[in-house]
Amino acid sequence: MASSAHALAEATPASRDKYVDLLRVASLGTVVLGHWLMAAVSVRGDGRAEVGNLLAVEPRLQLLTWALQVMPVFFFVGGFSHALSYRSLRRKAGENGGAALYSVFLRARLQRLLRPTVVFIGVWGALALALQLAGREGGLLDVSLRLVAQPLWFIGIYLAMVAFTPPLLRLHERYGWGAFGGLVAAAGLVDVLRFGFGVPYVEFLNFAFVWLAVHQLGFLRADGKLRRPHLLAGAGLAGAVLLVAYGPYPLSMVGMPGEKISNMAPPTFALLCHGLWLVGGVESLRGPAQRWLRRPRVWRAVVAANGVSMTAFLWHLTAMLGVYGALLALGVRLPEPATGVWWAQVPVRVVVAGVVTALLVTVFRRFEQPSAVVLGESGVSPAGARPAAALGVTLCLFGVLGLSMVGFGGLLEGRTAVLIAVRVTAPVAVAMTLAGWLLVERAGRGRPAAA
Repeated sequence: MASSAHALAEATPASRDKYVDLLRVASLGTVVLGHWLMAAVSVRGDGRAEVGNLLAVEPRLQLLTWALQVMPVFFFVGGFSHALSYRSLRRKAGENGGAALYSVFLRARLQRLLRPTVVFIGVWGALALALQLAGREGGLLDVSLRLVAQPLWFIGIYLAMVAFTPPLLRLHERYGWGAFGGLVAAAGLVDVLRFGFGVPYVEFLNFAFVWLAVHQLGFLRADGKLRRPHLLAGAGLAGAVLLVAYGPYPLSMVGMPGEKISNMAPPTFALLCHGLWLVGGVESLRGPAQRWLRRPRVWRAVVAANGVSMTAFLWHLTAMLGVYGALLALGVRLPEPATGVWWAQVPVRVVVAGVVTALLVTVFRRFEQPSAVVLGESGVSPAGARPAAALGVTLCLFGVLGLSMVGFGGLLEGRTAVLIAVRVTAPVAVAMTLAGWLLVERAGRGRPAAA
């Protein structure tokens, strides 16, 4: 991997925006570190292990989420990359791109996302089924089967962003800031209807409006229209402060156990303001960061990390829970969360979880390597490529979102969870994800045109 990263770093064109690559790695890395820090594992009086949230144990730390809840930065970077990718494919396709362009774009953007995700789901699904057949259940194992699937919500949201890129990019190219403003207004209207009038289920629309608004900022960044990021950061921060201080919004920008209102699920207008503050903040740091990235060693490290970032993200909770499971199996007594001893052990736990994650990355990173996507004759009829690709993304979207809610436990019983207003089970969610991935792969597969 080191030699490959070195070669890619050396071949980087001068026109590439290296800061975007740094933001992608840094945002995922911050999420991973945050999950490791927030996990508060303890043993109850009956000997059963449970995993709590450090932010619930120490509510004063919830303010840290205003800097560490960085998923908006990743979605912003996604918008930038998707705009460049779709425009590049559109130029190459020319007038002959036809109906296959959308499906080829989906496959090109989703390869490094869906392949490692499908492998992750397959491995954990098989492991969960084997454990259930063997009668192994209870304690940290049950918690693990539920928790390891939770980060899949991010995959589902990102799938939607890729799917909506072509139409929203056209709106951006026609209206610019107006398209972004429309999404912001829609997100605000949803919260008014939700909190002001009690309209049922309307809040779920903000899974689209909030995250797509942040994604739309990436389009503006691609066209060089984020010229005063400090103003965006200031407006976002002021809006978030006012909404949390005087509105119904909680302080934490991540979900908290037992809270009636979450800024994350479904997203609120306060979270959108938080996203604006973060995007403006990181854009304000672009100058010094770009100078730092001119150092060859720094850029090689960023390239290497980008090559395995999705694999590390998918398996980091597996590594963390594996470390705790090993400690419990060895009879190690875990300190109470947020105590002095607990904080003293944090660096050790993080380092060990990082080592285990690195081992898992070594095993599974090959599934993150993309294959070439060629524009040419489509392997399917042009009339069927777009519908098949759209159906595939939809199935993957609902599959991974459903799995993030129900987890891998109870595969034989078909344990259920409510996704918006629809009940889903783990077996159905796994089947939907696999079927959707196959449709996207098949619809977007092309073969070179004749010379």
